[in-house]
Amino acid sequence: MVSTGYAYPMKLIRCAGPVLSLALAISLLPATSAQAAPSLNDVRTQIRILQEQAATAGEAAHQAKIEYNALTQKLESVRRQASADAATVSKFKNSLGAIANEQYKSGPLSQSLELLFSSNPELFLSAAGSLESVTRKQSLQLKQFSVAKQRLTATSLTVNDKLELAKKAQARFVAQEKAVKDKLATAERLLKSLSKAEQARLARLNAASEKKDQKKSIALASKSKLGSGRGSLALRFSIKQIGDRYVYGAAGPTLWDCSGLTMRAFGTAGVSLPHSAAAQSKYGKSVPLSQLKPGDLVFFGKNRYISHVGIYISKGRMVNAPRPGSSVKIQAFTPNFGSLSFYGARRL
Repeated sequence: MVSTGYAYPMKLIRCAGPVLSLALAISLLPATSAQAAPSLNDVRTQIRILQEQAATAGEAAHQAKIEYNALTQKLESVRRQASADAATVSKFKNSLGAIANEQYKSGPLSQSLELLFSSNPELFLSAAGSLESVTRKQSLQLKQFSVAKQRLTATSLTVNDKLELAKKAQARFVAQEKAVKDKLATAERLLKSLSKAEQARLARLNAASEKKDQKKSIALASKSKLGSGRGSLALRFSIKQIGDRYVYGAAGPTLWDCSGLTMRAFGTAGVSLPHSAAAQSKYGKSVPLSQLKPGDLVFFGKNRYISHVGIYISKGRMVNAPRPGSSVKIQAFTPNFGSLSFYGARRL
């Protein structure tokens, strides 16, 4: 027998036997209820939360895209200015170079021109007044050269700043679009974790719920006073879309997301809005909660970021495109919309 170098007391081994047997028996017991698969209602709730999060991320993506496009336009404008400034600097360099060439032909460069073509034209400017060889015209040209060079430096820095901001906005857009896809993919995996029978049952439940909401929305719309003016026109258009499905990024004619619906609705009333709830919240004038009228835009958000918009009807109701898996409908207008809070209203 080969010795291991260690001696285990037989009493300890005998005592360990029952403990090991008990541990083995516990490991073979069936899973407890805490480890059981989630119920159909649990999955339905989780999917709804993921859909709401996808809608929020979608609006963040819209806003990032708008910011990126605006920054790109500014960047192009500043680049054009930088190009013009560079051409001006080159023009003055050529003009001053011709002066230097003429003086070189008649002898060594004077102190003034040595300063002129140094790396510090400001040094020349400070001394130019006392240099007899510099004419007023030459002095003016150098001053113009110095101003043009300073402006070129400034515009070049602005180009770099705008480029960096544009890159960040683009990165935000890509990240939020990915978040939309990830949330919806997770919801799809949850759905597929159910049995075929449960999936069919959930589909029936959702369809019945949407049908009920649609019927109720149409009934409420028929009884509502829709007011007058641009807001009324937008409201009437939105009501006609009741039952149309929510799809991220859609703006009609039969598919919508929240800001796509309001953008198109107010477009029919002659008001041009961007495809973003956050951007739309900057249009029109602010309206106190106590003074809401039919056709006012109502906004919801979280952590100081607006991520949902609807159109107020009356009597504490609004029409909106809520989230993926749902459709355009009339819902109660309350201080809270899912996990979002009311952020304000605007009248266009």
